[in-house]
Amino acid sequence: MAVYDLEEQETLDSLKSWWKRQGHYVAGGLMVVALAAAGTQGYRYWRNTQTVKAGEVYAQLEQAVRDNDAKKVREVAGHISESYASTGYAAMAALAAAKASFEAGDLKSAAAQLKWVVDNSKDEELRAVARLRWAGILLDEKNYDAALAQLNEKHPESFGALFADARGDVLVAQGKPGDARTAYKLALEKSPPDNAYRPVIQVKLDDLGGHP
Repeated sequence: MAVYDLEEQETLDSLKSWWKRQGHYVAGGLMVVALAAAGTQGYRYWRNTQTVKAGEVYAQLEQAVRDNDAKKVREVAGHISESYASTGYAAMAALAAAKASFEAGDLKSAAAQLKWVVDNSKDEELRAVARLRWAGILLDEKNYDAALAQLNEKHPESFGALFADARGDVLVAQGKPGDARTAYKLALEKSPPDNAYRPVIQVKLDDLGGHP
């Protein structure tokens, strides 16, 4: 029994000696882990709080949209973009502001708001919507190359028909009926059979006539 006691004492002495040499490193490592965990929890709490607050402000924007108050839409959207840029509401607010600006004839502001979505949103579908609308503005401004640049960017497959159709519109404006025809055919291929917009695409294609 004394042998076991001696071995246990030696083990304890070794542990004590090791702790004296390395204990502060272990304690420091545990502190880092604890701080990291606390930081993660704190960030999650902050992010959730930001989302809730952004949602409350976004409700004001929706009311402004219902009231057709374009000025307030832009003001509230700007506030959300500045104060809650990390939330999903920021991109939706910017899209709403862009629509209000476009309807007010302020294409410059509309384009800037759409660019913000393209540059900042983490939602690929919202970015696709912004690119389509931005390309439409660029088409109106006869900035065809810039419009095509937006439409040639990567986008979700579900937006394939819309992007192809928009490319067709730009190519028609550029005086390139052959390329436009190809784009409209692709738009039809990518459109579901029950898509209500298919007849419109077909009309555009028919208007181009036969091969040049």
